[in-house]
Amino acid sequence: MIPQLSFTEILLILLLLLLLFGAGKLPEVGRALGEGIRNFKKSLSGEEERVKEVKGQEVKEGEKS
Repeated sequence: MIPQLSFTEILLILLLLLLLFGAGKLPEVGRALGEGIRNFKKSLSGEEERVKEVKGQEVKEGEKS
C-alpha cells in the first residue's frame, strides 16, 4: 500500500531533487521520467490487446469443435 504524502513531504522531495540534479537538469529528468511512464503504459495496453486477441481465437476454435 502506498502511504499518503503530506504537502511538506512532497516539498522536501522536490527540494532534494533540485539539489541533486540542479535547475538545468530537472526538465530533462522529468521528460525522461514521463517518457518512461508512457512507454510502460503503452506496453501494458499492448499486452492487454494480445490477451484479448488470444482469448478471441480460443473462443472461435471452441465454436468450430
